[in-house]
Amino acid sequence: MDREELIRHLKGYEWEDLEFKSARHGVPGDVYTTVSAFANTKGGRLVFGVRDRQGELEIVGVVEVDKVQNEFLSVLRSGQKFNRAIEAEGQLLKDEGRTLIVFYIPEAQRQDKPVYLNRDIRLSFLRRGAADEKCTPTEIERMLRDAADVTYDSVPVDLDPERCFDASSVRWYRRILEDRNLNHDPEWSDTEFLLEWGLVVEEGDRLAPTRAAVLLFGSASAFHQLLPRPVVDWQWHRGDWSDGLDDERWADRLVIESNLVEAWKTLIDRYKQRTETPFTLNPETLQRADRPPEYTTFREAAINLLIHQDYANHTRKAAIHSCDDRTLLWNPGDAFASTDALLEPGEKEVRNPRIVAAFRRIGLSEQAGTGLRAIFSNQRQLGHVPPVIHNDRVEKAFQISLFKEELVSERQLLLQARLGVHLSDPESRVFAFACRERRLRPGDVRAVTGLSGAEVMAVLNRLTAQALISPREGSEGSLFVLAAHLEEQVGELGRAGALPSADDPSAAQPPGDLSTAQPARPTAKLSTAQPARPTAKLSTAQPAQPTAKLSTAQAPVSARLTAVQDRIIQLCDTPRRLAELMSAARMKNRGYFKARHLDPLLQMGVLQMTHPDRLHHPRQAYVLTPAGTAIKARRLRSAVKTAASTNGDRPDVQ
Repeated sequence: MDREELIRHLKGYEWEDLEFKSARHGVPGDVYTTVSAFANTKGGRLVFGVRDRQGELEIVGVVEVDKVQNEFLSVLRSGQKFNRAIEAEGQLLKDEGRTLIVFYIPEAQRQDKPVYLNRDIRLSFLRRGAADEKCTPTEIERMLRDAADVTYDSVPVDLDPERCFDASSVRWYRRILEDRNLNHDPEWSDTEFLLEWGLVVEEGDRLAPTRAAVLLFGSASAFHQLLPRPVVDWQWHRGDWSDGLDDERWADRLVIESNLVEAWKTLIDRYKQRTETPFTLNPETLQRADRPPEYTTFREAAINLLIHQDYANHTRKAAIHSCDDRTLLWNPGDAFASTDALLEPGEKEVRNPRIVAAFRRIGLSEQAGTGLRAIFSNQRQLGHVPPVIHNDRVEKAFQISLFKEELVSERQLLLQARLGVHLSDPESRVFAFACRERRLRPGDVRAVTGLSGAEVMAVLNRLTAQALISPREGSEGSLFVLAAHLEEQVGELGRAGALPSADDPSAAQPPGDLSTAQPARPTAKLSTAQPARPTAKLSTAQPAQPTAKLSTAQAPVSARLTAVQDRIIQLCDTPRRLAELMSAARMKNRGYFKARHLDPLLQMGVLQMTHPDRLHHPRQAYVLTPAGTAIKARRLRSAVKTAASTNGDRPDVQ
């Protein structure tokens, strides 16, 4: 953290991972509850030398720096105040002669949670918004369960393996294994088969099924004995999630209370009924050969929902909410890895390793470390807004939101045409994301484009050079914002339709979710005068569109194209004369045609003249700009997709 970042925080940015304390002459006693809260949640910074008086912050500085620093670090490392030694990183900052100390408290490892005070596990805390809240017994139990070396799904249960399984579920699973030519003896009994794969284990002189086996293949009575709640509650809602749900709550609903094999079969059957892109499945394996992006996205998200749930939690059920604009999949049980780590290749710690292995063994989930990345890749192929992941360490919940909206919409292309910028496909996607969110990080660029490393920074640098985005002061290239001069032009393409932030707790609250919304921290008033932020110098001026006088009556540039303008776009792959365009549009009034339809396309940068310097050139014609070509291509893709969906053989759904 540098001084500029500190000042931004003092002005009210990102309070969840930051706490201020005066600590002028000593360490205040209440600081240790914050240490516990940071360690049990996702880490955070403590800043000593700032006084907080009911939301009014004042930099006062630490007077006895060595004493305060040594006392604090000694307590953290001694293992006496806390049940674990905590390694904190310290940093000194100077502000007009005053010294501040910033300590970074890392998130504790899963195996080390909960971190509590005074040898009393009841003195465990979590960070909710800007507050340190004492853990409930249920929250402590969840952390202890996640910390255990023996996973929940591997524990044997006292059930008869000859009677507790659904024979048809096991038979279906074994048939797929045979098709995949995995090494097993078809003459084995079901119990012998499950014993071979570690789903039934030896307990002394008898065999016992593991929880994983019962969850995967259990008969109705055995399954409900182990899990007395639904596996998943799938609800369909009318309208957009962003518009809020109406009083009806849901228009259709599917509650699944069967073992995971049957749950998967039910989910994919209902998906097939309701999908907009018709397809067929192998009735034996429930697999399809062509694997279009829509199917793969749903498959990976649904499998993730089934295999990573906290099945020891009987008070909360997984939920799918399908709306017109998005689908949200919510799970009880957070991911052990961070969101960034989840999108990197390689093995990850999982809550239910035996269940995960069972699904991967039959090919119903991508290989380790690729599932979520496949979801992001497929959403890019579809041209949709990237998914939002919310891994909630406090509520122990995981949500992924899949958006059906196009990222680079026609309105976005028209905006880029009006600005006169020529962007590559990755640049266009990143700029569209910046318009929606008003801010972006390198990780967002990776999600939107699939690029990495130097390629990500190259895109950000090119957009900065075109004065479309600018780095936030003091962020050292880790945060970029939409250029200030574009705020008004972007208008409703921005925040009005913005996505929920992955850091916004309310983003992961499906209807009926048991977790509570977090109170927003009031904006603090900083009492010391802050230096004015310098006006950012934009690196290059944008080339202005030639301001030719196109007609006597100028029409305003529209955010949408008329039907006549659409016909013009379809014709102008090659230069077209005015008479040709009027004939195609079946219009005879030259002045009205130019003012109403043709001139706005020129003003928007969709069309260009073949002789722009001579408006009345005898061979004057009109042709698409690169932006116009992109708009036409987008419309053709949309028409093809609509035709495929309309002409497909879709079953009716009541």
